[in-house]
Amino acid sequence: MNIATTVADELDFEAEDGSGSAHPLFADAPRSVSFNKLRKRLLRQVRQALDDFQMLKGQKRWLVGLSGGKDSYGLLSILLDLKWRGLLPVELIACNLDQGQPNFPKHVLPQYLRKIGVEHRIEYRDTYSIVKEKVPEGATYCSLCSRLRRGNLYRIAREEGCDALVLGHHREDILETFFMNFFHGGRLAAMPAKLLNDEGDLMVLRPLAYAAEDDLAKFAAAMQFPIIPCDLCGSQDGLQRNAMKEMLADIERRMPGRKDAMLRALAHVNPSHLLDPKLFDFAALMTQSP
Repeated sequence: MNIATTVADELDFEAEDGSGSAHPLFADAPRSVSFNKLRKRLLRQVRQALDDFQMLKGQKRWLVGLSGGKDSYGLLSILLDLKWRGLLPVELIACNLDQGQPNFPKHVLPQYLRKIGVEHRIEYRDTYSIVKEKVPEGATYCSLCSRLRRGNLYRIAREEGCDALVLGHHREDILETFFMNFFHGGRLAAMPAKLLNDEGDLMVLRPLAYAAEDDLAKFAAAMQFPIIPCDLCGSQDGLQRNAMKEMLADIERRMPGRKDAMLRALAHVNPSHLLDPKLFDFAALMTQSP
């Protein structure tokens, strides 16, 4: 059973022929039954994550990170759809951090966001040059690039009076991170759906935690989002994350449904059956006296 199927079906979706009200960004969306089912599934999964992790508690305004990739476009669209239906009582501001990558099409995101009428901020910071300077040739850019990007997004969230930074990481991102830590870091840790930053003044939220990457790819193609490819991290071959992605895809091909099972496992942890004495007090275990 999909994780999100526990959510009651309270949404008033369009009829099968596509009639009905919706956010303007769906004006040119497909009217097929398959697309409506896909959209409905993503909405239900996001609602489930919002509920499971109490993401709306104490929240009034969110900064939604928009990279120009399929996942962040999907995230923004789903949040706008929920807000249109009165199911997301927070203000949204979309933000793209232009990191100075060569040939980055600066006009694409502002045009798109103006077209759909979304409050937004485009921030220019040349972190690209810093990454290229600091990271040795052949090494992975992702870690430094991510830290620099995250620091700037935190700053912007504060300047915009936001309570949270909302990111488009999905099911596969979480599983890949878990196995990267498992194989290379020697620890059991994934990518949390809700995280308090080190300063304690901002939440980091991942409402797509239950959403499958394949679904987001199909959604992006159907919606014809103006995708902007990454010319930094996305241009590198042989990354550890790519290896994890291939491993998980192979497992899913041979044993369908394993990704959902793995995700459920991350939500059902039994500390007494692991080996961390800091997490469970093994010293306190005693046999019962006769």
